[in-house]
Amino acid sequence: MTALHTSWEDAWLLAGARTPFADLGGPLGLVSPIDLGIKAARAALARAGLDGSEIGFVVAGSVAQASFDAYMLPRHIGLYAGVPVEVPALLVQRVCGTGIEAITQAATAVERHGVRFALAAGAESMSRNPIAAFTHRGGFGLGAPIEFKDFLWEALLDPACGLTMGGTAEELARRHGFTRAEVDAYAARSFDRALAARAAGFFDDEIVPVVNEVFTRAGVKDRGIHLPRKVESVAADTHPRPSPVEQLAKIRPAFGGLQTGGNSSAVVDGAAAAVIASGAEVKDRAPLARLMAATAVGCPPEIMGIGPVPAIRALLERTGLTLDAIALVEINEAFGAQVMACARELDLDGARLNVNGGAIAIGHPLAATGVRLCVTVARELRRRGARYGVASACIGGGQGIALLLENPDGHG
Repeated sequence: MTALHTSWEDAWLLAGARTPFADLGGPLGLVSPIDLGIKAARAALARAGLDGSEIGFVVAGSVAQASFDAYMLPRHIGLYAGVPVEVPALLVQRVCGTGIEAITQAATAVERHGVRFALAAGAESMSRNPIAAFTHRGGFGLGAPIEFKDFLWEALLDPACGLTMGGTAEELARRHGFTRAEVDAYAARSFDRALAARAAGFFDDEIVPVVNEVFTRAGVKDRGIHLPRKVESVAADTHPRPSPVEQLAKIRPAFGGLQTGGNSSAVVDGAAAAVIASGAEVKDRAPLARLMAATAVGCPPEIMGIGPVPAIRALLERTGLTLDAIALVEINEAFGAQVMACARELDLDGARLNVNGGAIAIGHPLAATGVRLCVTVARELRRRGARYGVASACIGGGQGIALLLENPDGHG
């Protein structure tokens, strides 16, 4: 199998944090993704017990350009998190796999380029996706069509296969013979698990509340977060809610088939960040997990949602493990039928899959999702005393990515 494989002997996920994920047009809707990324990065550093001055590399991603300073996203996240001016920053983009790619690049910098600590982040404002035109630089001809379109909606279409992202999930549903009731039942389980995890306090050590705040640093202009009037804090994900199948069944299809707004990933704003460290730097610390390997592969665009299957298979083949050895698997829930198809083809039981709920309930802020998946599975491995976990995502255009983590103190 053709795959891009990267492995590490001594790279560690030291700590991670994320903002709450807030629904489209909600309390984070006007906040720049850069500022969300700064907030998450500062929190991750605090949880790692580090000062930004100790970071030797910054890598961050954001899929949609949601601010005019989008080019500077990784640089500004680093600067306002206190990273030294001379430390370089890299912008990565692998669509829904961007967060996992950022952690992959950070681990490689730590293991192969002499970096002691690296900062990886993903930040996304779906609400600030622009209404855009790409054909009017030369002006507006008399009577010519005006081609401003909603970038958030139009970006769902893959012209290579002529399907929207939702359409690719419908294709997987058709091939596997899923029914609407089955997909809604999966979605209801995602909501139930997310609500149970929140009630148990699982997300408390993952989420940093977002408040009105000014980010300062000597030598650069202040910037910060300004929430809507009468909103003093956003402290929890806004999308998880009781969602029984009877309620989900009433929602109309979004793509002409089984997928709806209730059984597809929630459209949300948010950011996540993680600190990656070399083995020498974690001897007297309590890291979340060892980062073992990551694999990225291609798959047919018309079934892009199946990408985690070849990515996970290639990852296991290269590392010599079997799926039976993997205690926990996080597969991004882009669409209910999509993740169900992945589970079926992998013969993966629900007891190991997205045990604290997934993006259907929590939301999918594109670039931030992969970081969340890695931090979540690492924390759950620690909580259960289990050894191996995988974080994976499908990728628009036809790709898959997967990352293997180890809890060295775990059993199995």
